[in-house]
Amino acid sequence: MTAGTRIEVARGKNESSTALIRRFTRRAQGLGLVREIRNNRYWQRTVSKNVEHKRALITKSRRENYNELVKLGKIDPAAKKNARGKK
Repeated sequence: MTAGTRIEVARGKNESSTALIRRFTRRAQGLGLVREIRNNRYWQRTVSKNVEHKRALITKSRRENYNELVKLGKIDPAAKKNARGKK
């Protein structure tokens, strides 16, 4: 993270506030802070292997249950595909 990075910009004698802000943003872009912060905007924590494994087991059991119900004739797979998005 960029929490340790500091950017200091001193205001000149006849420098306007907009010029000072412009100089600050250029320096931040030069250090790559803007790009790094934009890349981290949608950061998500990585899921642990245990959680991934449990989730995979759950989806596998659901899929096996669904396939079993299809074999028994309790679910029509064609009707499910056509009913998506329509209620």
